Amino acid sequence: MSGASVDVGAPARELRRARAAVNVAAIERNCRRLLAQMSGPVILCAVVKAGGYGHGAVQSARAAIAGGAGRLAVADGREALELRAAGLHDVPILAMGALTPVELAEALEAGCEVLVWSEEGVREVAAAGGGRVHVKLDTGMGRLGTREEHVASRAVAAAAESSEVELVGVMTHFATADEREDQGFFSGQLAAFTKWSREVKAEHPHLMVHAANSAAALRDSASQFDMVRCGIAIYGMDPFGADPLEVDLEPALALSSYVAEVKRCEAGQSAGYGRRFIAQSPTNIGVIPIGYGDGWRRGLSNNARVLVDGESYPVVGTVSMDSITVDLGDRARAETLRGQPAILIGRCGEHRITAEEVALRLATINYEITCGLTARVPRDYHRDGGAAGPASFA
Repeated sequence: MSGASVDVGAPARELRRARAAVNVAAIERNCRRLLAQMSGPVILCAVVKAGGYGHGAVQSARAAIAGGAGRLAVADGREALELRAAGLHDVPILAMGALTPVELAEALEAGCEVLVWSEEGVREVAAAGGGRVHVKLDTGMGRLGTREEHVASRAVAAAAESSEVELVGVMTHFATADEREDQGFFSGQLAAFTKWSREVKAEHPHLMVHAANSAAALRDSASQFDMVRCGIAIYGMDPFGADPLEVDLEPALALSSYVAEVKRCEAGQSAGYGRRFIAQSPTNIGVIPIGYGDGWRRGLSNNARVLVDGESYPVVGTVSMDSITVDLGDRARAETLRGQPAILIGRCGEHRITAEEVALRLATINYEITCGLTARVPRDYHRDGGAAGPASFA
């Protein structure tokens, strides 16, 4: 290996066809930074659903708690049961998704707090054995929750009066917090929820009021209330899709592979399915064993770059299930790159590739890039390059 600075996470170890190195210390620091930016004594609820946005739910949850998070959020009971089985028994967990009867039972078994938005929802929780609930008002997202304030208020009253149900909080969710130019929609949602939640809290002072995701928490301190539910930002990705370093966030995940083969490609010869790359002049092709079976999307065909030995090389040809090809150019240089680490997300020398860059190429969001990494990509956990305990994919 050459002496180029390569950020692949943990200390050098045997090469693997694909590997995601997750720095749990970065998650801790991101949580501390977010808390430091809050306008008052706000609780940080770390959202670790979808396997911690692809980073690993258990490890991300532990890191977030170490960084000051006081609560966790998941989508359903199975995700919560995984956290409980890993020993996270004392931290409150909110299940934020829609729950079928069997999923409600799982959530309550895990000691989850759950969402309701009607008197019927309160009765369902009571009939399932009882539990802690948050009432959701839909102020504009148009998904879960009721749009009718009086319906939500009746749910609050029903939960407060029930002997089987404990009323914990009221909440909403913003539709356009990550869109700066939203014609005032975010502000309208915030105003509507602020008015309703103040009226509710006047009658129930103990209630926890919460609305903000990562984007809202960073955009407007008025949205922070008693708690913020941050997901994307705790992993060091920018909720607005820009460079995370510009908002003092530290990407926790680096994705790497290696150059498995280098081969000559003469003018007129091609690489990959469908001959979507045909060499216009003699060059050298590097074969990197990672593909859409690992979550490196086919839409990145002829539409991405990879860092090898401190330099950036274009992805050429079609992304296949198990491999991609890159144009390494000059023959003498290319032959030295066989066996070198290849960075798809992360830093190498003076160059870096962010999840935001990959998302922009795919016309999607950074969330989808890390969530889309499949289970066949090992997650290796470290603390700034040092040991972080046993690794497992969650």
